[in-house]
Amino acid sequence: MEKKIRVLIVDDSALVRQALTQVLQSDPDIEVMATAADPFIAAKKIEKEVPDVITLDVEMPRMDGITFLRKLMSQHPIPVVICSSLTEQGAETTIKALEYGAVDIIQKPKLGTRDFIRESSIRICDAVKAAARVSVRKISDHSPLYQKKLNADVILAAPDSHAMVRTTEQVVAVGASTGGTEALRILLQAMPQDMSGMVVVQHMPEGFTRAFAQRLDGLCQIRVKEAEDGDTVLRGQALIAPGNRHTLLKRSGARYYVEVKDGPLVSRHRPSVDVLFRSTARYAGRNAIGVIMTGMGDDGAKGLLEMKQAGAYTIAQDEHTSVVFGMPKEAIKLGAADVTLPLQKIAMELLKERA
Repeated sequence: MEKKIRVLIVDDSALVRQALTQVLQSDPDIEVMATAADPFIAAKKIEKEVPDVITLDVEMPRMDGITFLRKLMSQHPIPVVICSSLTEQGAETTIKALEYGAVDIIQKPKLGTRDFIRESSIRICDAVKAAARVSVRKISDHSPLYQKKLNADVILAAPDSHAMVRTTEQVVAVGASTGGTEALRILLQAMPQDMSGMVVVQHMPEGFTRAFAQRLDGLCQIRVKEAEDGDTVLRGQALIAPGNRHTLLKRSGARYYVEVKDGPLVSRHRPSVDVLFRSTARYAGRNAIGVIMTGMGDDGAKGLLEMKQAGAYTIAQDEHTSVVFGMPKEAIKLGAADVTLPLQKIAMELLKERA
């Protein structure tokens, strides 16, 4: 048996520490090494034993999480998953944490319906497992979770074999997870103002995708916004799927638009890359390009294959430039990728295909 992933929980709320401990220790691959009420206590615990992953609150007494994160990354880098509450200001701060080296974001567990608790447990455990994989030590992908793993059938039926006739408008569908926030920044910053319309799924909790889109909008030539139901897919614009909602590509005549809807987790995620890619296969066919990027698991692999079978051109990020080579690897294994490229060359390939 492989060693369990040792986690240090840092949060000033005793209730949150207790809830996170229960969630994480429900997974046989994870062990809560210790908890700490603030960064000073955390630092002392790290001196005695180095965890594999740290879950870190942003707002804490004596020292805030961002300051602790910056100190940690400059002195003793350890994979960090930010555990944040759903506030607009908190979302903006949390996005900054990604710039300082945090691996992922999870929503603080809270009391709610059984489905909410189950789904948040899935997200939290998967985020910690993905963060652990960023380090040298490899871990098992297996997770004994609490509900059947659903595929895109629960949201949209599979496309038939008849790809749509090519039009002058092209759509780019992109999927990413762990490591994707930085990878997407690099990709979207390279896009020119007349780039084909793009729809992006980045696995991220509800409440954070809007701040993420706003951050990218301030950095890129193209416009970047969180997708809203009915938004038209426009040249020079990237739509980011909102957290906790599935985003599908639809078509009305020559107009492409997005549908944002609720639904169960698909491939363990909501939004799901598989759902976006399947809808793109159905409604854009050979008019689309699909890109699957860094991330743990297999969300998007089957959907990318469906896009390829519908006539789309498909791209997978390579292992060397992926923070976690899970999603691209699974797509490549299925034969879903026409090409496998390093991150820096994906933008060039999109522009070449656009031409």
